[in-house]
Amino acid sequence: MAKITAAEVNKLRKTTGAGMMDCKKALVEAEGDFDKAIEVLRKKGQKVAAKRADRDSSEGAVIAKVNTAKTTGAIVSLNCETDFVAKNDSFVALANDIAELALSVSTKEELLALDYNGITVADKLTEQTGVIGEKIEVGAFEKLEAPFVGAYIHAGNKIATIVSLSANVEGAEDAAKDVAMQAAAMNPVALNEEGVSQDTINKEIEIAKDQLRAEGKPEAMLENIAKGKLNRFFKDNTLVNQAFIKDNKQSVADYVKSVNAELTVTGFKRVALA
Repeated sequence: MAKITAAEVNKLRKTTGAGMMDCKKALVEAEGDFDKAIEVLRKKGQKVAAKRADRDSSEGAVIAKVNTAKTTGAIVSLNCETDFVAKNDSFVALANDIAELALSVSTKEELLALDYNGITVADKLTEQTGVIGEKIEVGAFEKLEAPFVGAYIHAGNKIATIVSLSANVEGAEDAAKDVAMQAAAMNPVALNEEGVSQDTINKEIEIAKDQLRAEGKPEAMLENIAKGKLNRFFKDNTLVNQAFIKDNKQSVADYVKSVNAELTVTGFKRVALA
């Protein structure tokens, strides 16, 4: 049997994040071959992943990243089963690494196929499933590209947002961060009225009509009053029309224009753990 040194065990632990005893067992099984030991741990991860495939992975870390040029932003949620794992420094570090990689691709499938220190992201998640003993997966993946993109991560990595602006002008960085914080706090359903689905509009009109009927309003008046209530819905639930959280006397759109008269918010993405 190959002699396994403490240095070899420690090297494998640093490479994979697995526990000392698991690393030692893997090296023994691989007869001291480092690469084979990594494969042993990966296979263990595959077995754990198969056993836990039906588990609920509703905890995790949501990370937003923006590239150096501030023209591309991405959000990734790395999901796990428990809050204990979600708060682990190595888990959050992995989530940050994956979010950084996400800036270079367009889909979750492309992200999972990217190289992560010699293996794919998908294989890394399988490996870590074996190390941690919980189901680990990339949940949400969102991306924006624009002349200027800003990001915000709420304390605890439970909510993250990215916001796109129409131009990279003086004050754009602060404006983007403020609007991203707004989106995180107020959870708008769309950027503006045009972004609200017709199904949502129809539903809100019917809700308003039902309320008005209950108040005894005449049927002939319901449509016009309901449309007025719909305008209120747009004001409360679309990002650019919402009252700005730092100054509720102006809308988000007005705040952005106060930074630069030509500046507009062109999009946003928000991801939150359920």
